[in-house]
Amino acid sequence: MTLVHPEFAEELDRFGVDTALECFNCGTCAAICPLIYEHFPRKMVRYIQLGARDQILEHPEELWRCLHCGLCTQTCPREANPGEVILGLKRFVVDHWRRN
Repeated sequence: MTLVHPEFAEELDRFGVDTALECFNCGTCAAICPLIYEHFPRKMVRYIQLGARDQILEHPEELWRCLHCGLCTQTCPREANPGEVILGLKRFVVDHWRRN
């Protein structure tokens, strides 16, 4: 069972994730992503928006699939910087592992 954490987006501010709520899930990032893996990075941004913190912590290996090529950030019409969001999520996961 996944719990919803409405404060998750604000919690990520300290890890450099401050644009996830700008995304309106148009899918441009997922369409250009060379991974072509289950709508990545769109899915990760959506998890933040929904407060699905546990989904990210249960499957952190997905974050390390990102090649950081920058294509998603370059093509985002809302300038939500999906690539930077992924980097911030990695920082969040590493910090969580250190504290637990």
